[in-house]
Amino acid sequence: MDAVALSVESRNITVNERTSVDSLYSKAHIRESLDPRPSTPEEDMQWLAGASPEVVSRVRASLPARQVPAAVLVPLVEHATGMTVLLTQRAETLKDHAGQISFPGGRIEPEDEDAWHAALRETYEEIGLMANFVEFAGYLPDHHVITGFRVTPVVGFVNPDYQLRIAKAEVHDVFEVPLDFILDTANHKSRQRKLGDLTYEVHDIPYGNRNIWGATAGMLMTLRRMLQTRGDKPR
Repeated sequence: MDAVALSVESRNITVNERTSVDSLYSKAHIRESLDPRPSTPEEDMQWLAGASPEVVSRVRASLPARQVPAAVLVPLVEHATGMTVLLTQRAETLKDHAGQISFPGGRIEPEDEDAWHAALRETYEEIGLMANFVEFAGYLPDHHVITGFRVTPVVGFVNPDYQLRIAKAEVHDVFEVPLDFILDTANHKSRQRKLGDLTYEVHDIPYGNRNIWGATAGMLMTLRRMLQTRGDKPR
């Protein structure tokens, strides 16, 4: 899924800010930086923080009138050597977003209690990660994608002793990327995209022979911004 827009330029952390890399990656800071509930329609454009009101208005106007609610799990694996992000590569045979790097997730169904439970259900169906290995951390603002989905990203801490059972019809591969690699601006590659007559900047995160882009990269960039600007601050 390709993100509609992302205009936030991530900035480097300086020593004078006294926000150490370790504190940004700590479980306590991550939990404090996230939202305890999904964003509302009035709040979901937070992922365009830093954009002008005109750009935000034009992006909102460009979104499909009908948006299908969906949820994804942003899995942070708690290794002793540091956290990693668990990602999937979608099967090449899928009709939508074939071969793309993504988070496990999908549509929120009527029987799902909420976005968190939808993300857990979809994750289990796709890669076999059981819910008892995942601890709720919080929400990122909803992300809109041009294919007509309103995606609620739910961050969860994953026990490193997890076991997977991959649904090969949906998922080609599962892999982990160190969180410090993802949050390091040296590893971000900016590019321009167009939405009608609107040009905006997005970021890709190349990793080995893979490229994290679109909505997945957008959510990770939002996570980085929230870890830098929130946590231990009143909201």
